Amino acid sequence: MILLNEALLIAPCGMNCRICAAYLRKRNKCPGCRIEANKPVTRVICKIKTCETLTENKLTFCFECENFPCKNLKHLDRRYRTRYGMSMVENLENIKKSGIEEFLKNEKIRWTCTECGGTICVHKGSCYSCGRKI
Repeated sequence: MILLNEALLIAPCGMNCRICAAYLRKRNKCPGCRIEANKPVTRVICKIKTCETLTENKLTFCFECENFPCKNLKHLDRRYRTRYGMSMVENLENIKKSGIEEFLKNEKIRWTCTECGGTICVHKGSCYSCGRKI
């Protein structure tokens, strides 16, 4: 069974905030895309998070939208696939297919350091605890 706060760390775009450098850092830590307190300006003005279709229709994830994947999501997905080897669209398709619980279980396996059990940062490509490169 998943905890609600674990699911809240999956952004509407499919980003797992738990593996983001902004969430993992010690200073000026981002609370996650869905949490409204103490948010960096880049999260406040995010084109995907503030998408009119998402907000007006109270959608949880972008895959629930009839325009999925939109140009903003495709742009973000392309950047993450190229730079970090991760696909937001693929994440969303996995959530849609298997559910959030299964997705979180697989994410925990994928992004946990086999050396120390810490969290691997998608942006740095290394464990945030021991520094082991992936």
